[in-house]
Amino acid sequence: MTLPLIAILRGITPPEAAAVAGILIDCGITTIEVPLNSPDPYASIAAMAQAHSDKAVIGAGTVLTIEQVDRVADAGGTLIVSPNCDRSVIAHTKARGLQSWPGIFTPSEAFAALGAGADGLKLFPGNMAGPDGLAAM
Repeated sequence: MTLPLIAILRGITPPEAAAVAGILIDCGITTIEVPLNSPDPYASIAAMAQAHSDKAVIGAGTVLTIEQVDRVADAGGTLIVSPNCDRSVIAHTKARGLQSWPGIFTPSEAFAALGAGADGLKLFPGNMAGPDGLAAM
């Protein structure tokens, strides 16, 4: 069984990354994000991808630039999560064959992201929209 969740491993370090990813996968969480403001995030992504890419979608969050997309892809990541809706980042992510989950807050941003090729959407910041805002969207 897999759960439709993205685990966010904020602050994870490379020595613990593969083991933590393995535990999450064993629990049914097979989509894993390492925020780029974590210690040495590309090394953590590489360690997890090397150990578990056949069982999980592994990538980065807080991705803001095309260069960061390339570094995630080069580390073996296949998931890009952004806090914003940047069409160039979405397009480059898709051109590299990765999943794109940009941040959106309005219906206009949601449609723009989907139009640019996004695979999914991240309501961000979700606490500002709340359940009523999400339901209205």
